[in-house]
Amino acid sequence: MEIFHQAAFLHVARVEAIHLWTFDRLIRECYDILNTIETKQQPSSNNGMKRRCVNVYFDRETIRNRLHAQLKSNGHIIGVAAGAGISAKYAVKGGADFILALNSGRFRQMGLSSLGGLLPFGNCNELVMEFGSKEIVPLVREVPVMFGLCATDPTIQLEAYIQEIQNKGFSGINNYPTVGLIGGQFGEALEEAGISFESEVEAIRIASGMGMFTIAFVFNREQAHLMAAAGADVICAHLGFTKGGVLGAAKVLSLKAAADLAAQIFQVSDKINPNVIKMIYGGPVNTPADVKYMYDNTSAVGYLGGSSIERIPSEAAITKTAIDFKEVGVTEQDKLLHKMLEGVTKHYDYVQFVKEYVEANYMHDISFAELAQVAHLSRTHLSYLFKQEVGCTFPEYLTRFRINKSIELMKQRHLDLSELSGLVGYNDYAHFSKMFKKTTGLSPREYQRQYKNT
Repeated sequence: MEIFHQAAFLHVARVEAIHLWTFDRLIRECYDILNTIETKQQPSSNNGMKRRCVNVYFDRETIRNRLHAQLKSNGHIIGVAAGAGISAKYAVKGGADFILALNSGRFRQMGLSSLGGLLPFGNCNELVMEFGSKEIVPLVREVPVMFGLCATDPTIQLEAYIQEIQNKGFSGINNYPTVGLIGGQFGEALEEAGISFESEVEAIRIASGMGMFTIAFVFNREQAHLMAAAGADVICAHLGFTKGGVLGAAKVLSLKAAADLAAQIFQVSDKINPNVIKMIYGGPVNTPADVKYMYDNTSAVGYLGGSSIERIPSEAAITKTAIDFKEVGVTEQDKLLHKMLEGVTKHYDYVQFVKEYVEANYMHDISFAELAQVAHLSRTHLSYLFKQEVGCTFPEYLTRFRINKSIELMKQRHLDLSELSGLVGYNDYAHFSKMFKKTTGLSPREYQRQYKNT
């Protein structure tokens, strides 16, 4: 009887497997028919966009024209290295000009360091192909998607694999993971074993010849020369792993050293191809102020962000949101909100309310008109009461409070001045510096230097 049951079970399993195989085959055939119909409906060239597997594909010339047009209108371009569809989707919504699907991005989504992309935790090309072709390429239709290709992968034949990448709807490639990040004895051993940067140069050359857009990470002048000669559309000075956040690299180049290195790299690439697009990535550059410094001190016209856009903001936002929900009704902000909802005059006078609000929200934008509305007073009357009691106008009080808070933070811990300005409510460092000097008589940098000396 037991043998009979086993035979019956195997028969049922076989039938189910056949049905599953038949269903899978049916889905594939429908997908192929849909692809054929869409391909017939779409002309082979539609402003440089082609249909491949019902995904939008941008050819090299179209991408170059779009980026150069963006440079003329805005002056700068931005690329985002994403590890998930949601990151790519909102990066595009924020104005990203192209998306890179990199294996390190996937590790970031796992809550791990970008360094995971250089370790033997899986086949990097298979990982990128898996999430890139399923999550990013079908979702991102407005801008091109680039494939982070490990050209030294011994399991692939470069030309055939790049063709497969193109067929999947990726519009270009980038040489990542790259042996350029590996130095010392291990780097020398890899070079001797034939796992070298030359393979990455060859990948860029092949992809360019196939009409794909190419973004080359380079780390020195020699590599810049090789990649520019291979036909790279973008020479991106890779400044190392991004600092900042919980998972950031501990040792990085200073901004000045990064600018010097990038300038040397771009000087070489310009000699080979003056029209090459010059971008920067990683290292100490992780805030808009840092990027502006690089724009001002190098010939870079674009920034490629990974951790700075996908990881660091998420770390801060998710942590803060969790804390806020955990401490509902406990924080000073919640106490203040409770008083605001119940009515200002029930608890304290109007001027005290404004002071407490500034104390709790100085790091955010503050609207005096909204405060007056909450207090059920006219803006003019509240302003009069405030000046009568405090002795200065509200804008003067707010500026002085923020500058004093910045000095307090400056003395407590070492912070980049651009980061410090953001912590006290100034998104524009230049404006912060102007207000700081107006209040103290010294620029933030001069004050910091003077404090260190004393």
